[in-house]
This record gives sequence, C-alpha cells and structure tokens, in this order.
Amino acid sequence: MARAEHMLAILTLLQTHRRMTARQLAEWLEIHLRTVYRCIDALYASGVPIVAETGRNGGYSIPESVRLDQVLFTLAEQKALLHAAQFARESGYPDELALEQAVAKICRKMPPDQTERLEEKTAALAVIRSPAMTGEVGKLKAIEHAIESRTRIQIDYRAGYDDAPTARLVDPYSLVHWRERWYVAGYCHLRGAFRCFRVDRIDRIQFTEAVFERDPSFSARDVLLREWLADPANPDGTVRVRIEGTSQALKELCGHWAFGRGLVERKGGQAVFSMDEFYLFTYAPYYLLSFGGKIRIAEPESLRKCLAEVAYRLYRHHGQQE
Repeated sequence: MARAEHMLAILTLLQTHRRMTARQLAEWLEIHLRTVYRCIDALYASGVPIVAETGRNGGYSIPESVRLDQVLFTLAEQKALLHAAQFARESGYPDELALEQAVAKICRKMPPDQTERLEEKTAALAVIRSPAMTGEVGKLKAIEHAIESRTRIQIDYRAGYDDAPTARLVDPYSLVHWRERWYVAGYCHLRGAFRCFRVDRIDRIQFTEAVFERDPSFSARDVLLREWLADPANPDGTVRVRIEGTSQALKELCGHWAFGRGLVERKGGQAVFSMDEFYLFTYAPYYLLSFGGKIRIAEPESLRKCLAEVAYRLYRHHGQQE
C-alpha cells in the first residue's frame, strides 16, 4: 500500500472512530508504527485538523465539530467499486445512467497518477454481456418502480416456449439476476404462493390501483431455489443419481448450478447426487446429453431410459426430411 493510501486509510479510521492510538492504527492497517507517525504528520501539514492527546486515554482524533463531507476510498476500494460497476453494467442493470455518473464522480476525485494505475487494474477484468440480457431495461425499470411503491401489477406471462400468455396478478418483491437472466420474485395471486417470473417472458406489465404489504420473512433466493432445486435437508421428492465419467466431465458436472447443489459424494471416477425428481426427468436429460460419451448414468435405470428416449425423439425430430 502506497503512502497516500496509508494516509487515506488513517483519515477514514479517524472519521469512523472517536479516538485511536498510533499503535491501534498500526495494528489495524498492519503497518509499522513509524509509518503511522509520518502519515499523521503529513495529514496535519496538509491542513487536516488532527488532535493529538497524551496520557492514558490519549490518541489521535478529529474534532466532532469538523465535518469532512467527501467520501474517501482507497485504491483497492475504488478498484472493487469499478469492478462491481462492470458486473452491474453487463448484467443489464436498469439504472445504467446513474451507475455511469457514480463511476465518473469516483474518477474525477483521483489524481492523474492514481487514475492511470486504477485504469490498469480495472482493465484486468472483462465482463461480457449475454445477448439474452438486451431489451429488458424498460420492463426492469417498471418492475423496480412497482417494488419500491409496493404496487400490485398485472403481467401477461409465457411460462414456456409454446405457451400462450396468461394474466397474472403479482405483488413484486424483488428483482433477481440469476444464470444470466432477470427474474421478478413475488406473490402470485393465481397460484396463491410466492413465484419467480422470467422478465424476458413477460409480454406486458400493467400497474393496478392496489398496494400490498411486504412479508418480512420473504427471501428471493429461497423462492427461486425452491422452484428449481430440491432441499438437501428434505429427501422427499428426490432421486439418488450416480454418474460415472472422466475427471474433467465430472468436474464440470459438479460445478453445474443444480448438480452442484445436489452433490452428495464424489470419489474416483464417479459422483453421487440427490436430485429433485421433476427437474431430473424434465430438464436434466438435455444437459446430460451434452456430455456425449464422457459420462455414463450408473443409476437409476429410469434416468438412462429417459436419456435414450430424449435422444431418440431428438433424432426423429431433426433427422426427418422435409
């Protein structure tokens, strides 16, 4: 950490703590005691009103009457904020204009030499937006407004690829970004339960006059995972799956969002999972087929037959001549 960053860190600590000794500052920042004294002298020389008190309860402090309005960040903190901004920007974050203005404010406050160093650090990270994320900003902003105002909305929603849209009354609680998709999580009056809806499958959003009270126990994460994944603590509705394969294939399989959560044991050339039955026989076969001959379903036999049936249907579908 450069001397300027040490000074900035000391100033931040003195702003957030009423009084700290030189030794406390040194231990907190993991720097030498002499470095603390040099930084304190430099801050005082630059006009920062640091008060030094001796004695048993002494230490350094900034008078309560002095207000330092500027928010100060170290270079590492600035880099972290700009990296976070990159992730938000490439996720299709709806308030991109406000995001860019915030980033510009951070950059304007930095000296030229620090700006150059920060640009080098931020250039080391690249985040690429999926084409599927484009075109949803208008809907995301409308949903965000409904969440903030606690306004019930009516949406026309397509649950599947071929399904006609159905009208749903929804109390929107939260926006969720998961697996390169945006979802709105909330209470669905049609189903009488909390549900998640993919934003790209919403054809229309209409605000109603009704407002709703938010359930304090709501968790968007729990709602979304409950829809897609089995609860490892509740074995009901789960199927034991044993898959054999190459080391790299099993590594990728265990890193999958669903199989990774259902992983029970991996040893040698096989892995054992506890999987939600509906997901396993509805969606998982198409993913497992992508491994080709690199994996083999050891059990259950019903899953092997399911994969064979799916592969045969795909062959018939794509192999038919016009």
